[in-house]
Amino acid sequence: MAIDPESRLVLAVVPGPRDVEAVEELVGQTKRRTGGRILDLATSDEYPAYRTALLNAYGEAVTTTATGRRSRKMVADRVPPAGMNYATVEKRRSGGRVVEIVTRVVFGTTAGVAAALARSTASRGINTSFVERQNATDRHRNARKVRKTYTFSKDWAVHEAMTYFTIYSYNFCWPVRTLREPIGEGRWKQRTPAMVAGLADHGWTIREWITMPAIQQR
Repeated sequence: MAIDPESRLVLAVVPGPRDVEAVEELVGQTKRRTGGRILDLATSDEYPAYRTALLNAYGEAVTTTATGRRSRKMVADRVPPAGMNYATVEKRRSGGRVVEIVTRVVFGTTAGVAAALARSTASRGINTSFVERQNATDRHRNARKVRKTYTFSKDWAVHEAMTYFTIYSYNFCWPVRTLREPIGEGRWKQRTPAMVAGLADHGWTIREWITMPAIQQR
């Protein structure tokens, strides 16, 4: 899953095992849905497939001299674009408990990451907590993912469909408490991730979301 922490908008989700192909698809969907713009800051855990997928999607082609060879043959390579920052979070455990959290800047610079975090309205530190919190919300909203129950999916196609249904309806229909705005003494305007992202002007009902045509006629 890819999520924008500023708006809590789920940008993309790929149901299934977390393997190289799924990560490539996730990063590709994220790039398409954000108009291909360079990411100020992307974060993930230490799974190495994310680094490769980000380079494949956003990297710029260059040629470099191959090292360790007698010839001076130039080989193709990809490097992250200027302005893109990517950092990882490693949780070190002992006895089943997290005892240390280590962050590492993979692309960009420490100064660039610090500047991106200074502009953020969501966080001041490198973390993956927003994805982790959304995973918990998804389990709460989709009974098929609740642990140790009889509501698990027995058919993959239905499980995949329900994953899309619950996660993307969350964007438009689920008011997030931390996104609400004060509008008076003790009064609040509830906002969904889609409202904060500028994709909707109100919280949709499930009926509105289901009946909205996926392909708009011109």
